[in-house]
Amino acid sequence: MNVFLVVNRQRDWPVEVAGANVVSAREYLTDPAYSESRPARVINLCRTDRYQGRGYYVSLLAEARGHRPLPEVKTIGDIQGDDLDKLLGASFKDQLQHALADRSEERCIVDSYFGRDPQHANDSLSQQLFSALHVPLMRATFVRDKGQWRLKDLRSLSPPDIAREHRMFVAEVATDYITRNRTRTREAPPVSPMIAILYNPDESDPPSNSRALEKFRKAADAIGLRAEFLRKTDIEKVQQFDALFIRDTTGVNHYTYQFARRAASEGLIVVDDPDSILKCTNKVYLNELLTRHRVPVPKTLMIHRDNVDQIVPVLGLPCILKQPDSGFSLGVSKIESLNDLRGCIEKLFAKSDLVIAQEWLPTSFDWRVGVYDRRPLYVCKYFMAPGHWQVIKREAGRRFEGLTKAMSVGEAPETVVKTAVRAANLIGDGFYGVDLKEANDQCYVMEVNDNPNVDAGNEDAVLHDALYREIMGVFLRRIRDTKRTA
Repeated sequence: MNVFLVVNRQRDWPVEVAGANVVSAREYLTDPAYSESRPARVINLCRTDRYQGRGYYVSLLAEARGHRPLPEVKTIGDIQGDDLDKLLGASFKDQLQHALADRSEERCIVDSYFGRDPQHANDSLSQQLFSALHVPLMRATFVRDKGQWRLKDLRSLSPPDIAREHRMFVAEVATDYITRNRTRTREAPPVSPMIAILYNPDESDPPSNSRALEKFRKAADAIGLRAEFLRKTDIEKVQQFDALFIRDTTGVNHYTYQFARRAASEGLIVVDDPDSILKCTNKVYLNELLTRHRVPVPKTLMIHRDNVDQIVPVLGLPCILKQPDSGFSLGVSKIESLNDLRGCIEKLFAKSDLVIAQEWLPTSFDWRVGVYDRRPLYVCKYFMAPGHWQVIKREAGRRFEGLTKAMSVGEAPETVVKTAVRAANLIGDGFYGVDLKEANDQCYVMEVNDNPNVDAGNEDAVLHDALYREIMGVFLRRIRDTKRTA
């Protein structure tokens, strides 16, 4: 298996690590050779303190390529959160009290280089941190608060942060890590058959309207699940349930992701699960994944500051620029001139080191195929908003939406359904809405959305209440399957 040590710049890592190739982040992100290299393990030593910075994309694209990144992209987000103690879990708190019981000072800083302390003073804590987070280089600050030690700060390190006298030590422990295999165990889920439905009554673009939410509740009750609605302030209640169904607009830097992470760590059945949120909300990841598996997508370029001049020659005008984590027709721009391009690209680069550019495929509607548990559930045509090139048009604080026409799965073109299921199954077995266009005698996947719309009167127009029972039924089956194997 190939092992890549990815750094911001080659000179950041002047030592040799047996069994690993040192590459720059720019090389790994843009050289097609790394897209085709598999299997591989990617040890991400870039700076990861910026959402959608290079370090973030190294782990994200490693996952898209089927590589094994260290750390995982969800961990990068987690260590920037506010609730670090809960990230590490209750058992770590107990071990922390024991490890620092004899300390007289009120503050303790622990470095962990692949689970080893370069000072050899806190090897146990260093190993516990690495086992919990799998961040190769990190620094933790612990403080004593009312007689109890707690984690105050956690920071991922990059090679320039390592003292010169510790570089050979890092090379040794990195080599040791590369040659060993580590496994992780998962806790069994709780027993009670209850499902939490997370929603936000103030969301302007909710994935389910109020009538649909009530239909979900009734469907759960009809098949023997007890449903309870949660709001964003109810995260401490998550552990009381068997399953979490997120009916709120999701995002990585958002409380919905924290709910998903908390629920997954507690062993709940989660839709949308945190991996699906991460993968579906980033178009850079989706493009890499779909292209690698030869799922047809529009002609696409992954844009960084050094290849902006390729957009027009390759894609022509008009073309489309997309913010990687855009959604609901936001962060997506139609570019019709060089002036439009220059203004839009700079705004996008202010938010992300990478931008998606795609060819313009004009159609009167988009296909939407709802896929759950690796099966197609419903098919809709989403027509463009009147006089607009997108399904949703926003102007002057107002919102216009095109018509939705539902049809049975059997009525839809076979190639549309099969392509959608194939794309969704690359993400996982969750609940996805796959958007497709038919153009130039070809079916193209435009998006794979987690958290797809299910609105009463739209997506349920064919199956009616059976659609809600079908979705709740998968939850119930998964809960029972999990209990049988616990």
